[in-house]
Amino acid sequence: MITYLINKFIPNKDNVTSPDVRQSYGILCGIAGIGFNLLLFLCKLFAGLLSGSISIMADAFNNLSDAGSSVITLIGFKISGQKPDLDHPFGHGRVEYISGLFVSIAIIIMALELLKSSISKIIHPNPVIFSPIIILILLLSICVKCYMALYNKKIGQKISSAAMKATATDSLSDTLATTVVLLGTLFTHFTGICIDGYCGVLVGLFILYAGICAAKETISPLLGQMPEPEFVHSIEHIVLNDPAVLGIHDLVVHNYGPGRIMISLHAEVPASGDILLLHDAIDNIEHQLRQDLNCNAVIHMDPIQDNDEETLSLKEQVETLVMNIDPSLRIHDFRIVKGPTHTNIIFDVVVPYDFKLDDLELKQSIAESLKHISSSYFAVIEVDHAYVLKDC
Repeated sequence: MITYLINKFIPNKDNVTSPDVRQSYGILCGIAGIGFNLLLFLCKLFAGLLSGSISIMADAFNNLSDAGSSVITLIGFKISGQKPDLDHPFGHGRVEYISGLFVSIAIIIMALELLKSSISKIIHPNPVIFSPIIILILLLSICVKCYMALYNKKIGQKISSAAMKATATDSLSDTLATTVVLLGTLFTHFTGICIDGYCGVLVGLFILYAGICAAKETISPLLGQMPEPEFVHSIEHIVLNDPAVLGIHDLVVHNYGPGRIMISLHAEVPASGDILLLHDAIDNIEHQLRQDLNCNAVIHMDPIQDNDEETLSLKEQVETLVMNIDPSLRIHDFRIVKGPTHTNIIFDVVVPYDFKLDDLELKQSIAESLKHISSSYFAVIEVDHAYVLKDC
């Protein structure tokens, strides 16, 4: 059904980097989520009132909260799709992450309330009435929630939406929770042992876990997480594919919401090259990044000596001694400034965030190693921290 609605109502459905297309996906899935969850709430509310089961009632109101979460997701996609304005020149894309966070908080609050009610039912148990229609409703709910988890996960991956991935996780936890309720109902009917309250606790724990996982999924991009390695590799491929570029470093990815990404990087170019031709090549690379990856790029040209044998030889030696300290270390912007009494060896070293030495200790270690090559060498080192998983 969702595939039919996508084909009917979303033109250019495969252009998932477009904010308008992503907004259409979010609104469509939000409306579908509201409809499905309201239907399940009404069915389970009837089953819960009929049976007097706290776990079924808890599951029913969980679906009602899911309907509210779908409303939040729908509003979030609607706002995030708005065009940039004077106060928000980078657009409103991060609203999608905020809406996902609200959904997660709503899930956690509901889980805590369900746990409270279920514990009360354990302390003060009440008999549960069994009916085949109750079993039918629970089985229908499991099938619907499985379907919702599948399409939310598939579309969430397709459009890289943290909010929809959170919804998919919630739907999957609902499936497990309803399964527990179903099994508990059957167990109570056939054994006469009332475990309704305990099933309610399990449902609450399932929902609580799903809410915490969903919150992590939405908080990370708000705080500024590392970009996906595949995205970094795509940038590297495009930039390094131009023969004018010898290497890149200091790559930074700024995420202002899905489909609203800005990147900055330093591109190493030969110092002997024609500045106008090199500038034209950089412009072409920026245009290709915008076209292929839907991101705005700012590229700084770093001229490097590519034909000075002394510089190249010394750079290779320094690279070796730096990697002997730690294989994860990389250097760039290497140059030599000679003086009457000593030679300045100037370069930047890139370190990962989990590196064991602090910046001062690393500089001292490199400087001491450099003295083994020549006592006249004086290290001038700038320490950079990697903003991507693989800094190049």
